[in-house]
Amino acid sequence: QVQLVESGGGLVQPGESLKLSCAASGTISSPNIMGYYRRFPGKQRELVAHITSGGRTNYADSVKGRFTISRDNAENTVLLQMNSLKPEDTAVYYCNVWVLSGEYWGQGTQVTVSS
Repeated sequence: QVQLVESGGGLVQPGESLKLSCAASGTISSPNIMGYYRRFPGKQRELVAHITSGGRTNYADSVKGRFTISRDNAENTVLLQMNSLKPEDTAVYYCNVWVLSGEYWGQGTQVTVSS
């Protein structure tokens, strides 16, 4: 059983940065994809970014050039560096790990961008 523990959310002003971290316990089989989704109030979760076990990345158009996703396979950790944050980035961010047998979700962390 894989458990995901997230950290790094909070309140920042527009233009500032935050880094989200997600640590996975348990064995994660390959191939796999680690990533982050976010949910705006009243809406479904949407992909923010993900990175495959082979290192390929994919970003939502709204975050390209501002967010960077990376992973440490030895530590089973995925990081999301968020720069130049905007008020419209305010959401609950969820860590996600996809493997062939299913997927796992973190508990979610609130990111609020406000002056």
